[in-house]
This record gives sequence, structure tokens and C-alpha cells, in this order.
Amino acid sequence: MCLGFPGKIISVDEDNIAVIDISGTRREVYLDIVDEDVSIGDYVISHAGYAIHKIDEALALEKLDLLKEIIEKEIY
Repeated sequence: MCLGFPGKIISVDEDNIAVIDISGTRREVYLDIVDEDVSIGDYVISHAGYAIHKIDEALALEKLDLLKEIIEKEIY
């Protein structure tokens, strides 16, 4: 099973690498395979160091809230 996490793009460099924020944790991801054009402020689903899909902000925030709830209640 693979998990992808939504993150907000904070910055993008000239090598097509973005810094994303996932609930306060920042990670670098490659934008080489993302399915749409993205820019700072957009949300993407990331997996294994790559942004793979642009996601609507409302849906991203909903998924982050669910993730937070799972972590807080230790439902796993």
C-alpha cells in the first residue's frame, strides 16, 4: 500500500524542485511528474519525493484534518 500526503507548495527552484509544507513539516519534492502546472500556494499529493497530482485546496485541507485526527486518536 502506498500513501500520498497533501502539501502546500512554499517555493520552487530552477531545478523544478519544490518545498512543500505538510501540517508544519517541510519536504522537498520533484515536480517532474506532477499531472498539471503548479505554482506557489497550490496543493499537491506527494509520494516518495515526487509531487504526483495537483489537488484542490479544500480537499487537501480535509485530508490533512483527517490525518491529524488519525494521529491524535491513534487509529491505525
